[in-house]
Parts: sequence; C-alpha cells; structure tokens
Amino acid sequence: MNQITNIRWILKGVKVYALVGKSGTGKSFRAKLIAEKHDIDIIVDDGLLILRNKILAGKSAKNERYSLNAVRTAIFDEALHRQEAITALESVKFKKILLLGTSDRMVEKIAERLNLPEIFKIIRIEEISTPEEIAIARRNRSEGKHVIPVPVVEIQQRLPHLIYDRISLFFKGSKGFFKKKTNQEVEKTVVRPQFQDGKRGAVTISEAAISQMVLHCVQEFDGSIRPEKVRIRRTNGDQFIVRLTIATTYKAQMSQTLYDLQTFIVRGIEKYTGVILKEVHISVGKMIK
Repeated sequence: MNQITNIRWILKGVKVYALVGKSGTGKSFRAKLIAEKHDIDIIVDDGLLILRNKILAGKSAKNERYSLNAVRTAIFDEALHRQEAITALESVKFKKILLLGTSDRMVEKIAERLNLPEIFKIIRIEEISTPEEIAIARRNRSEGKHVIPVPVVEIQQRLPHLIYDRISLFFKGSKGFFKKKTNQEVEKTVVRPQFQDGKRGAVTISEAAISQMVLHCVQEFDGSIRPEKVRIRRTNGDQFIVRLTIATTYKAQMSQTLYDLQTFIVRGIEKYTGVILKEVHISVGKMIK
C-alpha cells in the first residue's frame, strides 16, 4: 500500500464504508440507499467507481466474458485498471466511500488496492435486508439479472454491450434503516453480464484444485522448498483457509522466506482464479540439508 497516499486520505478525513454479503443477495440494489443514508459520495461496485449517478472511472466486472476474469476485475487485479481508479479518486473531492464485496477479505483487498484507509464501518447485507428480500435477490440472480446502481443512460454510454433494463424506486418517508427526510426517486439498471450469455451454470473451484495450485506456487517460488502436506478448508461462501507444511534447508532465511512464500501463494491464486484466500498458514515440519 502507498502509505503516503493512505495518510493523505486520513488527514482529509476520508472514511471508508463497506457493504458485505454473499453473491446475489442484493448488495448493488441496496448500495445507493446506503450511500444516501450515510452521505457517501462514491460507490465502488464490481470494478466501477460511481460518483453519485455517474460512472467516474473503472470497468465493470459484468462486462467480462468469463466469471473468473469478472472476479479479478472486481478486486482491481489489473495494474492499469487499478491505476485508473486511484487517479480518479485523487482527482475528486469526497469524504466517504462505499466498497461492495462478498467478504471482509475482499473489501479489505479493494481498500488496499486503491490505497484507501482502513475500513471505518462494515455493514452486513443481513442487517439491512429481510430474509424475504434476500431470497428475491437470489431468485433474480438465478435468472441472470444483475443490478448496477446508476441510471440506464450511463450504461448506454459506458457499457453498450450489456443487455439492460431500468428500475426506478420512489421512496416517501420510509422507516427503518433507509429512513428518508424527503421524497426521492432512485434509478438503477438491470443488466445481464457477458459471462452469463448463453448459459445458466455455475463455476466452482474444488479444494483439490486449490491444493494443486498451492503446490505449483511453492515450486515456482523456490524449488528447494519441499511441500509435505496441504490442507484446504472451505469456509462459508467461496473463501478458503490453507494450511501448508513444508520441508526447507537450514540455510534459508526462515521468517522472511516464509512470509514471502505466503504472499506469493495469496497473490498467485488470486491472480489466476479470482479466489481470495482468507488465511494461509505455513509451518516447517522438517529441516533438510
């Protein structure tokens, strides 16, 4: 992380909010309402920076042809995409920003990638949506419908290849979490992502596949390190915890080498699969000459 940029945001009083929920639970649908409630200026959703009702910068993960590429776009994995977003943030005045993600690790990763301060407040989708509303959102997702929290005219101009439709919600002094001081209309756009064209199946990655990729990362990092055992555990959602036991030489700079290997595994798997590892634990089981 660029510490100078991070300190500058802190001195400017910038606060980072996050909305976390599993895929298809209605985060994008609720994002604009949360922004209104907390006076948040910018929403970061699936690779896009949205300033009020305008797309400020970025590219939409929903415009990717493959789902793994969509995940990588959402976390700003590509250097040019990431730099465009950072430059855009530095060019406008804002006090609050909202990050959308499927896990704490994902929104923390986005904040780190965009050189933002630590997250001030995390809002869970279950705190602001009823089980019935989440169920409806999941049904819509199963039909291939995704929401982008900007008016349809922005989609026409910036993402013309997406199939889209418009929804307008009118709120009149509603109660509860989204209490409004005045009557207000919120427009959102329903799109069908590129990676769902012509199919309705899901893409999943098994624990065995993650294990193979971890072994490959170890071999690529340092051929003298010998993997002894790899255990992968899937947590709620699509997060994984890795426990790796290795054999290494006496001469290795132990602490720094293991730290670098841990970082290499996280970045490698994230880059090629879009999977965000929740934890990576490395232990030395044997010393070799």
